[in-house]
Amino acid sequence: MPMFKYVCTDCQHKFEELVFGEESGVSCPNCQSERVQKQLSKVATSVSGSGLDTTCGQSSCSGRFT
Repeated sequence: MPMFKYVCTDCQHKFEELVFGEESGVSCPNCQSERVQKQLSKVATSVSGSGLDTTCGQSSCSGRFT
């Protein structure tokens, strides 16, 4: 179940909404307007294994997944 960020085009209120399936029916919790726009947000990722191994040499650093 994805969480989306929205901004209301009427009152400029920014909010997050948990959306189940179809996105229709999202309304602003501040003014109840349905004129909202979905905003771009950062993506959360995870790394399996032991994580990111960074090894620094004399001239540069490089990262690799282990």
